[in-house]
Amino acid sequence: MWQMNYDRLVKLRNILLFLLLFFSGLTSCSTVSDLYDDNNSDPHIVKNIESFYHDWVKTPYRYGGNSPKGTDCSGLTKIFYQQKVGKTLPRITTKQARIGKEVNQLSAGDLVFFKSGRGTTGLHVGIYYKNGLFLHVSSKKGVQYANLKDDYWRKKYWKARRIID
Repeated sequence: MWQMNYDRLVKLRNILLFLLLFFSGLTSCSTVSDLYDDNNSDPHIVKNIESFYHDWVKTPYRYGGNSPKGTDCSGLTKIFYQQKVGKTLPRITTKQARIGKEVNQLSAGDLVFFKSGRGTTGLHVGIYYKNGLFLHVSSKKGVQYANLKDDYWRKKYWKARRIID
């Protein structure tokens, strides 16, 4: 009899844990989705990001680089803004994180920052595109899109800055 009650308690505990994890997962996903409203994005900026991606896709990661032979994250964002927006950004991620204005809802072209723990500052930066995607340079795969909804990026997300008025 004692064993049967214990088994029921274990089953009940497992069901409660499952429900807790399930509903907490839904909550965290919905907060990431609240980060962006693509209806407010400038279609011209979206096209500029697509064009830039086409030119830079799979460019390898290279610390301190800022050319098609290799670039790091802040080099990529600096070059994008220089070539496609006509604005000059600082070269260093920590300085990029201080310019423009902080925003809570992303639009195409916003800089998105992550506390990744990598590099000299532990920061990573990318350019918000649309549908939760952002353009960045991966240390393993080079220039590519990544998704803010992915567990890794969702957990590392820090803030966003708007440079384009």
